Amino acid sequence: MAVAEVLGPGEWLGSELRGDDSWRIRLTEAHRQEVLAAVHAAGSEVTEARRQEVLAAGSEVSRESFRLPTLGPVLRRVRDELTHGRGFALIQGVPVEGLSERQCETAALGLASHVGGIVPQPPEGAPLMHVRDTGADPSHARTKSYQHSGRLGYHSDPTDVVALLCVRPAKSGGLSAVVSSVAVHNEVVRTRPDLAEVLYEPWWHDRRTGDGPDSFYTKPICAARPEGGVSIAYGPDYLRSAQRGATVPPFTRAQEEAMSLLDDLTNDPRFTLTMDFRPGDLQFLNNHVTLHSRTAYEDHPEPSRRRHLLRLWLTTAPGGRR
Repeated sequence: MAVAEVLGPGEWLGSELRGDDSWRIRLTEAHRQEVLAAVHAAGSEVTEARRQEVLAAGSEVSRESFRLPTLGPVLRRVRDELTHGRGFALIQGVPVEGLSERQCETAALGLASHVGGIVPQPPEGAPLMHVRDTGADPSHARTKSYQHSGRLGYHSDPTDVVALLCVRPAKSGGLSAVVSSVAVHNEVVRTRPDLAEVLYEPWWHDRRTGDGPDSFYTKPICAARPEGGVSIAYGPDYLRSAQRGATVPPFTRAQEEAMSLLDDLTNDPRFTLTMDFRPGDLQFLNNHVTLHSRTAYEDHPEPSRRRHLLRLWLTTAPGGRR
């Protein structure tokens, strides 16, 4: 097949954006008060039993119930930037200080609901996930990337958008890094068109749901989008762990070369843009056109001070379709 470069605002270089703050949105004090009022109006301090019911059934927080008269239009512009612009944005100043864990959940769900539809996350189908180091072994086949403090390779999540709200950063490390997967794609097309074609072929992936055949499936890393452009779904850790599948063939030499090239490019300073999360930072990433990573981190010994993020998955399809 003939693979071509993809043009548009989704192609950018981190080296060109480091001195550009246009991707940062700093909330005003009026915005912060609006968020706090919406959190309290949502009645987030519910009983634990009721909270579990809500998590099991899906979020009760919606754009209609979480009213943001002046911040709402700002979040709609974030949605436009995600779908038609660079594909990422960082909101700073979400008022998480002094909020309980449940209130932080409400704030995250309410803000995200103005950007897209909430997608339930496996295995329980909860509307959000707490990202903490649980001491899980990163080499274990069932360990998820949010359960340990080790470095994460550049990857995309399996929905249109992933959002991360920082409640507390780590003692050190844990930096978030983002690259334009469109820019990486185009560099592969320019320098190794033979490997670019390999990225459009089926690859084996691992769901890490067990050892049976249902844990493994095939899809290409790159796929042409019906509306134009390309969607890139990459996760080297899950590609490599798929090799444990009894019916999964070993990587071909071309696949190994393609992964090596992708890993080199995504770690090239020309492409990377790093963000040092602070409390109240809310990052939105379009998984079709960006890849993200995290450096390893060291936590505080006290549980109340340890790194804590809230992760949400969103769809930008009309009517909240997956």
